[in-house]
Amino acid sequence: MTVEEGAAAAPIQPPLGPRLAAALVFGSSGAVLVVELVSLRLLAPYLGLTLETSTLVIGIALAAIAAGAWLGGRAADSTDPRRLLAPLLAASGIAVSLMPVLVRGVGEVAGAGVFLFGALAILVPGALLSAVSPIVAKLRLSDLSDTGSVVGGLSGIGTVGAIAGTVLTGFVFVSAFPVSALLVGLGVLLVLAAVALETHLRRGARRALPVLLLLPGALGAAWGPGDCDVETVYHCARVVEDENRSAGRLLVLDGIRHSYIDLEDPTHLEFDYVGALAAVADTVRPAKEPLTAYHLGGGGLTLPRWLAHERPGTTSVVSEIDAGVLEVDVERLGLVTGPQLEVRVEDGRVGLRRIADASQDLVVGDAFGGLSIPWHLTTREALTDVRRVLAVDGTYAANLIDFGTLGFARAELATLRSVFEYVVLAADPGTVARDADGGGNLVAVASQSPIDTGALASRMVERGLDWQVLDGAALDAWIGDAMVLTDDHAPVDQLLTPYPPQPRLP
Repeated sequence: MTVEEGAAAAPIQPPLGPRLAAALVFGSSGAVLVVELVSLRLLAPYLGLTLETSTLVIGIALAAIAAGAWLGGRAADSTDPRRLLAPLLAASGIAVSLMPVLVRGVGEVAGAGVFLFGALAILVPGALLSAVSPIVAKLRLSDLSDTGSVVGGLSGIGTVGAIAGTVLTGFVFVSAFPVSALLVGLGVLLVLAAVALETHLRRGARRALPVLLLLPGALGAAWGPGDCDVETVYHCARVVEDENRSAGRLLVLDGIRHSYIDLEDPTHLEFDYVGALAAVADTVRPAKEPLTAYHLGGGGLTLPRWLAHERPGTTSVVSEIDAGVLEVDVERLGLVTGPQLEVRVEDGRVGLRRIADASQDLVVGDAFGGLSIPWHLTTREALTDVRRVLAVDGTYAANLIDFGTLGFARAELATLRSVFEYVVLAADPGTVARDADGGGNLVAVASQSPIDTGALASRMVERGLDWQVLDGAALDAWIGDAMVLTDDHAPVDQLLTPYPPQPRLP
């Protein structure tokens, strides 16, 4: 047989058409961004929803894109590119499907190890997916005169795919699907795409059969028992029954005890910091007199319920950013809203702008992402808006959490002092000690009118709290040279670190 005859007898493989090439680059690039954004939700219960976590995920995703592009290009030059595409998609699909069980499994048994395994969980599928684009480019390049248009076109398509993945994940997918379902669904799509591509390239779908046999195991592992009752847009939420109090319910968000509700007794305040906030409310007006109150952050809405019971006629408006938490409140924690208790699903800073000037007797700050207050609620500009909505003798009370040298708490008190005429701090003596092992909840109180610290201390004693109240020179010394937080510079997450190991504070 001559060379010409051999060439004629060889099967003619169809070219990788421009539409298929565009679809592969678009889809793989979009999938990388889906993995990146969903990873933030996956890691938040173990590493916190902080700037450091976001930086970690973005950095690893970029490293995965770079590594995948480099390795994919080298592989395309040394191996038949047609043999690489389907296995890459299949392997990335299985890796994506296994992400939930890998991160959550390690997170439950080894808190520190979740950093490494979380990094690997993002790096592996990200690199595999990012290797698709250079391989597709290799298959499309048939003439050096077209190099610029082919590579540039595919790069543009990949960028559009990444934008689509970002927008759809942020605005649609995370709202519509639990994290596990989203990742497993993406993994299934990638594996099915691998089978379809293998068939299209006339290599036979039989070669993809072993991959399909592996997929049920990945699905079973990823959808195995989890510790979330509900995966909301922002949180892994659980409601835990109190074994010692039949009507007691604990709302746990991302592994942290967030709110405690007694379904039969709204006057029961389990957490000390809520008792301290109630003590502040006791001093705002005479007992039983109704208040107008605005709450930055909702959670289980313990304090609004307490105000409604203790001060009939009180109107509370709550800004809670997570609609899923509100659903849990209604369905599992007995929340009933109405004219006296309105809950708005919105960001607190945005909601604050909707409150009328000088309309509130009490503003309560209790919004958290993990253990950190969202930075934009801590700044001088945000607190100036709080001052705007308060009546002349109104009071702002904020729950803070900090540890060690209390860098964030001291900065927040300094910021309050730059806005309000009168500021005091209430906390357990061990919390305010500013030592390496200290930390916990603190309550900051601010007003444009004098604060009756004696009455506040007395109410805390009556509520069984062994808390001290700092003001004047004692508070000056405690704040020291702490920075004032502004919209232009508010490194809240950095001031909070280091976090204590395995934090489980209310």
